[in-house]
Order: sequence, then structure tokens, then C-alpha cells
Amino acid sequence: MKRLALSARVGLALATLLLAGSSHAGGLYLSSFGDPSMGNASAGSNAVANDASTAHTNPAGMTRLDDHGVLMGLAPGFSTVEFSADGNTPAGGGDGGDQGGFIPITSTGYVHKLSERWRLGMSLLSFAGASLDPKDDWAGRFETTEVTLFSLTFLPTVAVQLTDWLSLGAGAAVTYGMLDMKVRTSLPLREPTIWLDELDDWVAAPVVSLLVEPTPKLRFGVVYWGESDFELDGKVRLPSGLPASLVSLELNLPLARAVRVSAYWDATEEIALMMSSGWEDWSTAKSLPVSGANVSASVPLKFRDTWYLAAGVNFKVSDAWTLQTGLRYDSSALKNRDRTAALPVDRFWTLGIGGLYDYSDKLKIGLGFSWSDLGNAPINNATVRGKYTRNEVFLFNLSFNWKKLPWSGLGTF
Repeated sequence: MKRLALSARVGLALATLLLAGSSHAGGLYLSSFGDPSMGNASAGSNAVANDASTAHTNPAGMTRLDDHGVLMGLAPGFSTVEFSADGNTPAGGGDGGDQGGFIPITSTGYVHKLSERWRLGMSLLSFAGASLDPKDDWAGRFETTEVTLFSLTFLPTVAVQLTDWLSLGAGAAVTYGMLDMKVRTSLPLREPTIWLDELDDWVAAPVVSLLVEPTPKLRFGVVYWGESDFELDGKVRLPSGLPASLVSLELNLPLARAVRVSAYWDATEEIALMMSSGWEDWSTAKSLPVSGANVSASVPLKFRDTWYLAAGVNFKVSDAWTLQTGLRYDSSALKNRDRTAALPVDRFWTLGIGGLYDYSDKLKIGLGFSWSDLGNAPINNATVRGKYTRNEVFLFNLSFNWKKLPWSGLGTF
């Protein structure tokens, strides 16, 4: 069962990357859910507040919208993950081929104007995909063979404009996460695969934000995302030859609190400049409690705090078209000596490009592309040694932002 505890450790390490299901940015959280900020590599996303995506990027920004608004976003994409094993890697094996897979990301946002000062919001965010799917005989097969993740977050929010220059927002992010994972055991069995089947849980985290507008052309956004704890439980199927064919397992994982700060400045009539920075308190996740049949352990995670910086620009080329670009850097949540094959993440570099098209006075369409380089992510542990020659994620964004809805002006006081 010692190998089972190791399987739990690496599976949940990967879950922290994608299961959070929120619009967090930084080393272990997704930075965009298919909203227009993808074209700016999410730079300034907590201060732009120009459409209904602000319901999840910064709830306080909802007070800037003149009326009800709806935003729907889709960001399909794929990852390319290729490993190069060291000639002396302990377990032997190949490179695993291209371990990447299809990644669909979706988001929906709604903002409702209650009065001149008050707004209500709702966001629904989702991620699904086979994050890693290497060949069974690859060098890291005793740490992970296949990982599939799904998350769904519902975020109700409220905002109030206190003065002409200050607005406050708050909400609660309720997230469902599910993890499926396969890993091979080194025991000499006919079928050496262990299955972690549908380990899942619901969690909730508080969200508090503010928007400061010193001038009509300059604004700052601050968002605090509170800590929560996933208690993923489900079944583990063991191969024949081990004591049990089906056992229960529970994994307790704290999801870090985060602080994000953004600035947006209309420098000229045609040019807008954006910046963002953030911090995530991952060092609090010092260990991973594991419990189940014949399993009771606390596995060290060795995460460290992460931070990021991003800068972007919008250029209005015509009355209908605005072009976007941005660049972001995220620090690594793991030192090289603590990395496993289930979490092949180093530092991040992300480049975003896109465009916003004013189709009509009721509809704005966003198009975007995002490329992320996750680094070489060298691994050097008792099971596998090597590095990644390719470690990239490609996402394509399409979003629709509606205003002047059929019920505009209704439901207000």
C-alpha cells in the first residue's frame, strides 16, 4: 500500500493545477476561462470591468456596467508534453510519446443591475480533459500513467458602489472537482495497473474584491480568494494479486488563498495599457493526508508560494476592431528536486494575442489565442530522471458579450 500512497500524492499534485475551477492566476491555478482577457494573457483582468466576465475576474467591477449583461466564452485547446528520460533513470522505459491531450474550457457570466449602486452576478466555469496520457511503458509509469480531470464552479456575487471612485464586491465560489487516475505498480503482477476512480468533492471559498477609479481613464482592481480544502474520496481498484480488489480512499488537499492586483489605463483614445501581479499561499499545503483501507499517512507535498507578473496592451485600429496582446510570467510551485512526473510544471511563460469586434451596439465578439511554455521541468527522484523537451499548452478563445438584453431595465429598483 506504500505505492498507493505515492499514487495519491502525485494525483493530487496534478489536481491542484486544474481542479480548482476558478479564475485564479499563478503557478497552480488556471489564469483564464475563455473570457476576453485571454488576448492579453490575463493582464489587467481584475481592473478592465468592461463586460459580464467581471463577475468572476473582479465582482466589484460589475458596478461599471450600465445595465444587465451576459458573456459566454469557450476556450478549446490542447497540450504537447514530451519527456526525455535520462539514460540512468531508475525504472528504465521510454519517453511516453506525446502525453498531451484535448482541453475544453468554458465560462458563462451574468450581471444584473438592481439599482444605480447595486449589482448581482453569476458565473459558471468549467474545465475537463485528459491532462496527461503517456504510453504505459514510459519512464515515469510508476508515478502516473493517465490522468483525467473535471471541475465545475458556480460563483454568485454581489457588488455595491460606495462612492464615485470606490466599489466593493463579494461572493462564494462553490466548486465540484473529480479526478480519475491510473498508475502502474512495480510489483510482478500480470496486470500491474492501479485505478483511482472518480475521486470527487465539493468545496466553497470566499471571494472579496474592490475597484478603485481615481480618474475616468485609470482604475485598479484587488481580489482576495480564500483558502478551501478538497477532501477527494472514491474507490481504488487494485490488480489481482493484491489484498483487495476495491478499496476506499480519501485525500485531503488545501487549496491556497490568493491575492491579485491589476491596473488599467486608457493612455490615449486608441491605446490602453494593463498590468497584473499576484501571490498564492501554496506553502501552507505542507502535506497530503491519505486515509483508506490499510492506508493512513501524511505525504509531504513541498509546495512553495507562487507569484506572477503580467503586462498587456489594447490598440483600437477602427471603430469596430480592437487588437490585444499580453505576456505573463508565473513562478514555479516546486523546486526541481521535489517535482514528480504527475506534475510536470516549471515556471510559466504565457503569450496572448486576440481581437475584440463590435458586431453591433448589442454584441461584442472576442477572438483570442494563448500559448504557454511550462518549462523543462527536470525530474530527479528515486523513480524517474529526465526533463521535458516540449511542455506547452495552446488555447483558442471565442467569446460573446451581450448587452441591451430583452429584459433591460426590468428587475431594478
